[in-house]
Amino acid sequence: MSYAETPAGPGTPPGGLDDALLKVLFAQSAVGLLVLDPQLRLVRANSLVEGVGTEEYIGLRFTEAFRLDDPDGSEQLLKRVLAGEGPVRDHLVRGRLRHIPGDRIFLVSAYRLDGPDGPDGPVLGLLSAVVDVTERERARDRETALAAVRDAVGGSLDVAATCRAFIDALVPGFADLAVIEVVDEVLRGADPPVGPLPPDTPLRRAASGRCEAVERDEVIRGHPVGGTRRLPPRTPYALAAADLRPRLVPLTAETPWLDADPDGSRALAETGAHTLIVVPLTLRGAVLGLVSLYRCGAAEPFDEEDVSLAGTAATRAALAIDNARRYEREHVIASTVQRRLLPQAERHQAAVETAHVLLPGRDSGCWFDTIALSGARTALVVGGVAGEGLQSAIAMGQLRTVIQALAGLDLEPEEVLARLKETADRLAHERAALPPSDSLQGEELRAGCVYGVYDPFTRTCTVARAGHPAPLIVGPDGRAVPLDVPEGAGLFDTDGALFAPATVTLEEGSVLAFCSAELLADERAEERITRTLAHPGRSLQQLGDDIVYALPDDTRSAGAALLLARTGTVSEHRVATWDLAQDRTTPATARLLVRDRLQGWGLDEDTVDSTELIVSELVTNAVRYGTPPLRLRLLLDTTLTCEVHDGSTASPHLRHARTVDEGGRGLFIVSSLAAHWGARHGPDGKVLWTEQDLPAGGAD
Repeated sequence: MSYAETPAGPGTPPGGLDDALLKVLFAQSAVGLLVLDPQLRLVRANSLVEGVGTEEYIGLRFTEAFRLDDPDGSEQLLKRVLAGEGPVRDHLVRGRLRHIPGDRIFLVSAYRLDGPDGPDGPVLGLLSAVVDVTERERARDRETALAAVRDAVGGSLDVAATCRAFIDALVPGFADLAVIEVVDEVLRGADPPVGPLPPDTPLRRAASGRCEAVERDEVIRGHPVGGTRRLPPRTPYALAAADLRPRLVPLTAETPWLDADPDGSRALAETGAHTLIVVPLTLRGAVLGLVSLYRCGAAEPFDEEDVSLAGTAATRAALAIDNARRYEREHVIASTVQRRLLPQAERHQAAVETAHVLLPGRDSGCWFDTIALSGARTALVVGGVAGEGLQSAIAMGQLRTVIQALAGLDLEPEEVLARLKETADRLAHERAALPPSDSLQGEELRAGCVYGVYDPFTRTCTVARAGHPAPLIVGPDGRAVPLDVPEGAGLFDTDGALFAPATVTLEEGSVLAFCSAELLADERAEERITRTLAHPGRSLQQLGDDIVYALPDDTRSAGAALLLARTGTVSEHRVATWDLAQDRTTPATARLLVRDRLQGWGLDEDTVDSTELIVSELVTNAVRYGTPPLRLRLLLDTTLTCEVHDGSTASPHLRHARTVDEGGRGLFIVSSLAAHWGARHGPDGKVLWTEQDLPAGGAD
């Protein structure tokens, strides 16, 4: 029923109630009311619609009176109400009023006004309720921006990623342009300076962003991300860094401090920035950097409530940046320790060519090693301590040192890992015994290692592993060589099972890839690596680089170690082997054979004399205490190696003979003449060996 059809009360003239209702409604309504004709032109408005109830607006279309951002969309919505598709309730529109600066946000409801004939008759127009909700929406936008900062900032331990997340959270919802600058030394992990910030302190632009409405980002172009600058004196930037207080600064052509920063002045003019908030990034009195926020063009200028939000957001960013800085410093220290504990240069091996790739990343506990063993054999090692940081690097250094010492004892690979696990168990017990207040006390230790020994004379590689992937092998023809190595327990696991080795015979020119677990994380990793290794014409370093190029991005950030080895043999011109009789005259025969061979190799007389004496003592010991077969071998490389093999498993030991003793000086003499000596055991007896350093120039 329309108002025209409402029955009048006693004593009320016809139409009087309608007039009274309209008068009271327009005079006392808590919201702004507009009456629009069928052409959506303004007919009447109450005083609550500020600035629109004046005569100059009467006759204007609704979209013209409110200067809406989307006039076509709003007009189509009102036309649907006129067409009888139902009222519109609480529709948000954005626009501007002539007498009020800045953008405004209105909540609009619209209802059709039917004539005396009801919905079937002509339409009189629309009644629209308009509420200015600008302040409410701005407060909601501030809450949304602050929530975005809380959600996005702090989830990364990378300074650059933290700054980028901060900018993305504020642009475009809160600012049109945003720049975050961090003290250059802080980005390198140093402690931030205590405020006030010295004026000559270099700041590095860590991140910046702009909204799409800003067509030319001259502020960002003038100081690109990664560039540094010193704060211009007598500017809001320098003042905020000096007294550690935020600044709300209107920007106009007459702003006096712009003369001190001509580059910034030109950039601000070209972007149309009209308001600036400068907030120092501070934490416990220390200054980490500076945040600059701009609004441009038709955007509403910043106000004091915006300054409060910017300060809260900057505090959150400063805390996240400081956490990332601390992590970065510890990561740098851990990486430095890791690199100092790893081999500093490629080591020459008698019959193996090696190359390595160490990928820096979060994992600071991975290591690799190549260890020269007696008899021209080479130990190939890759391992890793799970985790990141300084403690992982320290544990890695401890395990690597132990495995180097164990390798020098000429133990089999499974024995090396068994004794290495004993050391790991002791380290775990020591950590468990720490006071509960120590953060390391409850930190779990996990580590793995693969240890292989290549013998060029038998062309065999024996491998054992502890909680670590087995090596991948590709033959010289490019085909993968199967190697089924039983997986042993991790070094810090409580499982006390023994380690089982596996031995494979390799053709000369085969390539072995010892990979840390990170390189074999996905199911196609083995196929990808073996396919890359099937290029015999490429150097090992090129093959290692090719493997890295093919890695997924997430693998590269984790850090990894790769050790490649190409097998070879010892040149027959550098080896001499004799089978000797178990006879008392054998030492003399051995001396003659050795002298003749060493002179043929062109070694100096002092080396020849020393080697004669060493061989005489070792052969004499084997004749007296050993069993057949007896064999002597000389190997010339960067050092001179002498080996005497016999069938006995009993090992001699060094004694210090007394003055009146007639014997017991053999091994003492050997140890004095040789740089290194030792004994290794096998299924068919033992080998006593010595190594002598060669004088400069070596053999001819």
